[in-house]
Amino acid sequence: MVDINTAKSNLFKSGFLNIDIDPGLDLFIEIKKLKEKKNAIILAHYYQDSDIQDIADFIGDSLALAQKAEQTTADIIVFAGVHFMAETAKILNPDKKVLLPDLNAGCSLSDSAPPPLFKIFKDKHPDHIVITYINCSAGIKAMSDIICTSSNAEIIINSLPKDQKIIFAPDKNLGAYLNKKTGRSMVLWNGACMVHEIFSLEKIVKLKVRFPNAKIISHPECEEHILNISDFIGSTSELLKYANYNSSNEFIVVTEPGILHQMQINNPDKTFIPAPPNNSCACNDCPHMKLNTLEKLYLCLEHELPELILDETLRLASKIPIDRMLKISKKHGL
Repeated sequence: MVDINTAKSNLFKSGFLNIDIDPGLDLFIEIKKLKEKKNAIILAHYYQDSDIQDIADFIGDSLALAQKAEQTTADIIVFAGVHFMAETAKILNPDKKVLLPDLNAGCSLSDSAPPPLFKIFKDKHPDHIVITYINCSAGIKAMSDIICTSSNAEIIINSLPKDQKIIFAPDKNLGAYLNKKTGRSMVLWNGACMVHEIFSLEKIVKLKVRFPNAKIISHPECEEHILNISDFIGSTSELLKYANYNSSNEFIVVTEPGILHQMQINNPDKTFIPAPPNNSCACNDCPHMKLNTLEKLYLCLEHELPELILDETLRLASKIPIDRMLKISKKHGL
């Protein structure tokens, strides 16, 4: 006979969370009850569905979420994001239970840097410091000297001597943008985010014709030809701030469209238009981020599965560059 807890765990790990939920259940109320009962906190990225953003205790970009994970006193962290984000929370909180509503919520950018291949690449540049974008696996973090996010990458790079040789991974578009911003010649790993790589320049230009007063605001993970036509380039948190304080009433937003929910909440009288990709879709959702649902979030809290487990040696190695990032960020008031 199969143990029920083992069977339940295997069900969650496989990603098949088709457990019946009473359709009359108010999931917002039930999730709040479970949070209080279990002393749990829900951290959500801006790219999550609006329902998840609305129920979360904290919404932020990668830097803010890492900082919040480090500071929390909760016993359970439910990370409504993707796998590398939950890994980061576990790296910083070894004694807390870290849950991810769907273990299959991965990241195309993280997947573009397999640790064995990256080790070979790193070994070819033994005199280089490795600065790695947080959108990577714990295995890549463990081979890095400093982690960064799009919010603090420029500050972290500029904190190093001008003659210091640097490998930047895994996002080649962000790396190229930072090379221009800092005047460096960092060696770039050839990785990219599927969401930010398939925005259509032609369709964005056509949108600009329809909305001539709209500001084009883009994430630096986008390709150079998109950044070249942008009025503002910034991290998710910087894009939000720009939308809040810029006097324009219309914005073409070139990043994952989940961010539009917070933009609209903060600016109900402004118009936010998701930039279209080069396919038949109207907007460019991240398929990994959108694997998390309110139903999975409820089941995750109810059963405390799936849980993110990390090897302790790997956790300690990957914590070192994250701690360096947090220290530099704090020093610069980020």
